[in-house]
Amino acid sequence: MEVQIQTFSDDAPGKDRQFVNALARGLELLRCFRPGEKYLANTELAKRTGMPKPTISRLTYTLTKLGYLGYSEERGQYCLGSAVLSLGNSLLSNLDVRKLARPAMRELAEHAQASVAIGIRDRLSMVYIETCRCSSGATLRRDVGSQIPIATTAMGKAFMSALPQGERDFLMDHIRLDNEEKWPQIKANLEQGFRDYQDHGFCISVGDWEGNINAVGVPLINAEGEASMAFNCGGPAYLLPRDALTGDFGPRLVELVHSVEVSMGRH
Repeated sequence: MEVQIQTFSDDAPGKDRQFVNALARGLELLRCFRPGEKYLANTELAKRTGMPKPTISRLTYTLTKLGYLGYSEERGQYCLGSAVLSLGNSLLSNLDVRKLARPAMRELAEHAQASVAIGIRDRLSMVYIETCRCSSGATLRRDVGSQIPIATTAMGKAFMSALPQGERDFLMDHIRLDNEEKWPQIKANLEQGFRDYQDHGFCISVGDWEGNINAVGVPLINAEGEASMAFNCGGPAYLLPRDALTGDFGPRLVELVHSVEVSMGRH
C-alpha cells in the first residue's frame, strides 16, 4: 500500500489557515523511509506521497541542506540524515517511563519467555519506544522504532480501550477506511478487546495480527485519565497460549503498568 498524505484532521488543510502545507509535505516525505530502506530516489518519493516531482525536488533539496536528509552522489538517491536521529533521541531521552519500567519489563520478559514493550500511537500504528526480550532469544525481535498496527494488536486495542469515546470513534472510522474488506472482523475484535479491558484490565491478541503470535496489552493512563501509551507482552503462540495470557501474563502486566503509574505519581 502506498503512503498517502493523511492529516487526521477534521478540517481539510486547505481550509485551515493555521496549517502550513509546506511543512506538512516535508514531514510526509520523511515518513516515506521504511525500516530496511536506506535510500530512496525522488521518483519513488513522488510515487509514495502523491506529490509532483518538482515539489519533491524542492523538498529534498531543502531537507538535505537542513541535515534531515543525506544525498548519495553515486546512487542519486536520498537517505535520512542525522538531524532526524537527533529529534528521535531527544524524544526518547525525555520519556522517564522507559527508565522506570525497564527493570519490571525485564523480569516479566524472563518469566514469560517473551518480549515486553512500550508503544505510543503514530496514526494507525503503535511505535515501540522501549523493548525488553528474554535471554533465551526464543521470542519476537522488534526494536525501538518498530511499528505494529493499532487495529489488530493487543497493544493497539489496549491503547484504544482507554481513550475518550470521541477519540476512539475517530480512530475507528479511520481504521474502517483503511481496512474496508476486513472491517467486520476487525471491528468485532476491537469491540471484544474493549470489553476485555473493562472486565479484566487488559486486552489480548490470539493470532489477530500474525497467526503464530499471541500477546496481551495494557494502557498506561495519564494524569487526565486517558491512555498516553501502552505496554504489551508478546511472543510465539506456543509459549503464550490464551490461558497463560488471561491467567498469568495479563494480570502481571496490569500490575507492572500500575506500578509505573504509581512511580510517575498518577495514583
